[in-house]
Amino acid sequence: MNPQDILRYVDSLHRDRNIAPELLFQAIESALQSAAKRQYGEDSDVVVSINRENGQISATLEGEPLGDDQIGRIGAQTAKQVIIQKVREAERDALMIEYRDQIGEIVSGMIGRADGGVATVNLGNVEAILPRSEQIPGESLHANERVRAIVYEVRPQGGNRVRVVLSRTRPQFVQRLFEQEIPELNDEVIAIKSISREPGYRSKVAVSSDDQNIDPISVCVGYRGSRIKAVREELAGEHIDVVRYDSDPEVLIPNALQPAEVDQVLLCDMIGRAIVLVKEDQLSLAIGRRGQNVRLASKLCGWDIEIMTGNELEEQIERAVTGFSQIPGITEEIAQTLVEQGYLSYDDLSVIEPDQFAEMAGLTEEQVDEIVEIAEAKAEEAERAAADERRVRRENEKLDRERAEMEAHMPPSEKAPVAETPAPEEAPAEPAAEPAAAESAPESAADPGETPAEPAVETAAATENPTSPETTEEDSAAAEPTAEETTSEEPAAVGEAASGDAPEKDSGGNT
Repeated sequence: MNPQDILRYVDSLHRDRNIAPELLFQAIESALQSAAKRQYGEDSDVVVSINRENGQISATLEGEPLGDDQIGRIGAQTAKQVIIQKVREAERDALMIEYRDQIGEIVSGMIGRADGGVATVNLGNVEAILPRSEQIPGESLHANERVRAIVYEVRPQGGNRVRVVLSRTRPQFVQRLFEQEIPELNDEVIAIKSISREPGYRSKVAVSSDDQNIDPISVCVGYRGSRIKAVREELAGEHIDVVRYDSDPEVLIPNALQPAEVDQVLLCDMIGRAIVLVKEDQLSLAIGRRGQNVRLASKLCGWDIEIMTGNELEEQIERAVTGFSQIPGITEEIAQTLVEQGYLSYDDLSVIEPDQFAEMAGLTEEQVDEIVEIAEAKAEEAERAAADERRVRRENEKLDRERAEMEAHMPPSEKAPVAETPAPEEAPAEPAAEPAAAESAPESAADPGETPAEPAVETAAATENPTSPETTEEDSAAAEPTAEETTSEEPAAVGEAASGDAPEKDSGGNT
């Protein structure tokens, strides 16, 4: 091979395909060495080297130098094929290095195809893919449109090809968009401390500034919301809440739950739980639609946040102390200590650290293991009861829908006649009171004379319908006939009010 041709070949590939010259020289040397071994034998000791300055080839066979004529007899076609293969491998490795360095960074490309939910994006030197799972829910991508996304994954595929996976759903995508729209982030005047996101619906961004004279929220929002508007447009209209970061959880958590107003934050460090007390009219706003507001706030702060009112907390504490005290080995004093540390259900007690429990309660390891085993059994029993209750409720709702559909398609003559309402003087007083008691029974607390209530474990019935402190003795007596019908409704764990069973009321206050 002509030395000048080798230099021109290396320089051309370096410029066109962005492959390092050293990788190309090594690939050519390896190709020539493989070709020489095919000629002189696979076991022969052949070493080939190329001068990086003038392209001159030198080779040795069993330590003896080969002349130019011997080097020239090395199969040129074989060497060419090996060189092409090595160059492709070097090109693949270069692409792998280039895009692995860009993981988490934002890139822009043109959509080539958008069939079957998967979009291909041309990034110039590679064709990346944007899977449906990494696209923002509800957005529609079309061919020949420009799209921005972050590099999510890079891996080799099918020999010499590189598979680059993009994403528009990761929290890093929101951060990169903020950095593009807000120069103060790159200048480190303000900083993004945390991001939580549910793609296509809502994001929360916690920002801070070391300069007391700079309001980081105003900087992010921009003049008349121009900056935040640009980010929302790229995210298909996704709502974005910008909140002020604070290292103190008692300050950060109320900020993260905005626009709801928080009365008090109780931190349970042993289990990483934060009990947030709000007024009754702020409960649904703090929880958000389908629990979205509290869910995002929990991710943003790194705490398991549970929302409740003061009355609900008192009821939870009372039920937990009563239920824990029924477990052999747990006295009322130990139950009080557990509740003070934030353990409010059998499920909480089943995951307690044995050494911490033994130290806190002054028990032996054998006693702790026995208590935890009982708590696990009770938690599983309550979970099964709650699952059965939900199943029965779904079946009843299905039957009601089917009955309503059948009646809607029946001729008027075949429909069941409506029962006439009896005259007031003929209606007995007691039957009229029983339905009212039955309706209120699920909302009433257990009668003090009956078996003490167990701690909250599964359903959200108790937390959503707390017992009114003004319940009279007559109401309790009226509720007794329906006690057996409502025994499957265990009191709810505090956290389930924040897990998605909340009233579907929009939190509002979105930027």
